[in-house]
Amino acid sequence: MDPALCQIIERIRAAAADATMLRIRGGDTKDFYGEPPQGAPLATSELTGITSYEPSELVVTARAGTPLAELETALADKGQCLAFEPPRFGAGGTVGGMVAAGLSGPSRASVGSVRDYVLGATLVNGRGEVLTFGGQVMKNVAGYDVSRVLAGSLGVLGLIAEVSLKVLPVAPAEATLEFACSQADALRLLNEWGGRPLPLNASVWRERDGEGVLSLRLRGAVAAVEAACTHLGGERQSGDRTAAGWQSLRDQQHPWFAARGARDLWRLSVPQTSPVLEVDSTPLIEWHGAQRWYLAPPDRRPQLRAAARAAGGHATLFMPSDIHGQRVLGRFDSLSPAVERIHRALMREFDPQSVFHRGRLYPAD
Repeated sequence: MDPALCQIIERIRAAAADATMLRIRGGDTKDFYGEPPQGAPLATSELTGITSYEPSELVVTARAGTPLAELETALADKGQCLAFEPPRFGAGGTVGGMVAAGLSGPSRASVGSVRDYVLGATLVNGRGEVLTFGGQVMKNVAGYDVSRVLAGSLGVLGLIAEVSLKVLPVAPAEATLEFACSQADALRLLNEWGGRPLPLNASVWRERDGEGVLSLRLRGAVAAVEAACTHLGGERQSGDRTAAGWQSLRDQQHPWFAARGARDLWRLSVPQTSPVLEVDSTPLIEWHGAQRWYLAPPDRRPQLRAAARAAGGHATLFMPSDIHGQRVLGRFDSLSPAVERIHRALMREFDPQSVFHRGRLYPAD
């Protein structure tokens, strides 16, 4: 067994014996997400490397501490990519952190989320046991697909030691169109276009200089993209400029996010068909209407949660106004009693001694 993995197993077993809490630490680029981490750091920095890559099979396997940039470079060299565009939030992001956070970028509504691309995983649970789930092909799971449960688990079930991911070829053609329109008109257009055979890949609506602007990214075969551009109209944007703009959205470096100041950053997940929400703030809207970002002072928290529930969705306090100040609990919406029972049963099964910080998702038992 790999020496680095052996050391991690020993640390976890010692923590279980001593009733010590551990916090899994990758690149520290997503510590702001979820409830504040607690416990002694358990680093994945020695668990690095791409252990298997078969471009012809569209699958790659990498260890948890592998820098995300290294993985994406290796894929790009073969004309492939992680289609869900995982946000990086910094140069130190890792493959394990990408899966544990479960966050996806601008293309998520069209291509799927992180968990849709997880084929298999190796996990070290709270007993220090090495467990393997799934494999390296899509149709290899009978029963409960635990490997995909790890996506978005924030490390509460154990340390992800290795993960196999489905990858896709880079699209042969891409174009971005811009439309001047209100928020209501943008949502109407996106719903209308969603019902047509168009190569939609990503969208974003925001206010720019006081005017509403909808950007639509098309990806696919050359003929399909060109035909869509002709059919939809709008103003076609230059490649270099738009590529940088989509990257800034992916990593939340866009000017809209930079204007946060002393306000909370909220992420509301609602049905794509939801109309304009009753919120005293102008959002940035992605995922064809399904993901809506809001900047609001702390006293608007009840209003935002109520608006998300009324639309049939949920709200996440993605980044509080002062992440280094007063502890803010309740980043995620509460779960239904039935779903919460399943969550807590899974945590007890994988980590009976509470070695890993369960409070990353919500207060521990």
